[in-house]
Amino acid sequence: MVPLDRHARPIDHVLRGAVDAPALIDRAGTMTYAEAGMTVAELAGWLRAQVAEPGARVATWLPKTRTACLMPLAAARAGLVHVPINPALKRAQVAHILSDSAAVLLLTQEARAATLEPSDVAGGVAVHVAAGTGEPLPPSDADPDALAAILYTSGSTGRPKGVMLSHANLWLGAVSVAHYLRVEPYDRVLGVLPLSFDYGQNQLFSTWIAGAAVAPLDYLTARDVVKAVERVGATTLAGVPPLWTQVLEADWPAETATRLRRLTNSGGALTPAIVRALRSRFPGADLYPMYGLTEAFRSTYLPPALVDEHPDSIGRAIPYAEVMVVRADGGAAVAGEAGELVHAGPLVAKGYWRDAERTALRFRPAPTFSREGGMAVWSGDTVVADADGLLRFVGRDDEMIKTSGNRVSPQEVEEAVTAGDEVREAVAIGVADARMGQRIVVVARGEAAAEAALRARLKRDLPTYMQPAEIMWRDELPRNANGKLDRARIAAEVRSATT
Repeated sequence: MVPLDRHARPIDHVLRGAVDAPALIDRAGTMTYAEAGMTVAELAGWLRAQVAEPGARVATWLPKTRTACLMPLAAARAGLVHVPINPALKRAQVAHILSDSAAVLLLTQEARAATLEPSDVAGGVAVHVAAGTGEPLPPSDADPDALAAILYTSGSTGRPKGVMLSHANLWLGAVSVAHYLRVEPYDRVLGVLPLSFDYGQNQLFSTWIAGAAVAPLDYLTARDVVKAVERVGATTLAGVPPLWTQVLEADWPAETATRLRRLTNSGGALTPAIVRALRSRFPGADLYPMYGLTEAFRSTYLPPALVDEHPDSIGRAIPYAEVMVVRADGGAAVAGEAGELVHAGPLVAKGYWRDAERTALRFRPAPTFSREGGMAVWSGDTVVADADGLLRFVGRDDEMIKTSGNRVSPQEVEEAVTAGDEVREAVAIGVADARMGQRIVVVARGEAAAEAALRARLKRDLPTYMQPAEIMWRDELPRNANGKLDRARIAAEVRSATT
């Protein structure tokens, strides 16, 4: 088991397995730790030759290729800041991230590059459809507090915002997760989550810091997951609630199901029914419910021994994290009293990239009773702690739509819907859905006859997980006293009509 040690290192030092042990397993074969280390060194040399300015941003828009997996380490070794872009995004979202991050290089594939328009890379972004090799660079000696990555995540309003993560954030997150999950060198971690998410990226780092192997997988169906577990001998599978629903509906040979010894969940709460089903289907696997947000990485986890007795709990703080339940008056909430979940400690991110206003709203000094002190993340999430200190999630104060493990900004959907001529006004709402967590319903002011044209355009402009499941057409939308759209009333009417 990886020991706890708060001495952070540059993230490119994370490859700590035996030189001949497998680090990456994919359909092309196995890449050992020695091979992965050399590839990182040569990729870093190529990046250094392309980008001379220390701290410049370099982006990747790739599926889970070997290059995509190793790029976070290579960029760090070259003294650059990595900006991973979700491969599910379309050109409009990619263009925003490139512009907002002021990226100077984009590494992608030829088919993806062909979708970009000249204005999308007008800021002088050099687009490469393949990585080269350069003079190998030695491991970096970067300050652990230096910026290493910017991960883009949607806010409750507006376009995706970049969360700034330091080497220390990434390193200590890897140590923490590898420790409490008890990852061992013999483990095989099946990586099905997007590498642009902190949850997915940490699967790489926490696996490697434990000397184990990760098998990245871009899957289309749950059956692909079943086959991959058998093919690579996976012992660990991480997912979000919608994935578990699909996984449980798949046909699992008994011998394949018994290979899994560890299941981890984040991105939404597991229902007691899903917990029971996972227990039944994978009787030999420990189940780890977890909670977190990109701004503070992982926050809590529930030890497997407590899951059956507390199926609705998100647990206690992970190593290195301090989590507090804070009343509206700034005091510490007592057991059974609801309050805002506040995060402090070395896993707290460095703020939002070039967005001082939103940083000041979310990143504020820790409460006076904080053990760690310093800057804290005020989540906006309401929780309650029981007498044993176990936390239960109550609700989210913002209007984010959580669908299929993705956090979607209603405003971003609305902007896309109203970008054409089909709709005059629109409101996007998340409605509870057993399979997806929430499905997106759009209430639009316009003519229903325009729906086919609208959906054709949205299919081109938005990733699959942001597509409206339903569009409700109205002649008029209700407004409040200030003349603004009455979102609360619209949401209540939609949820009433769809339940």
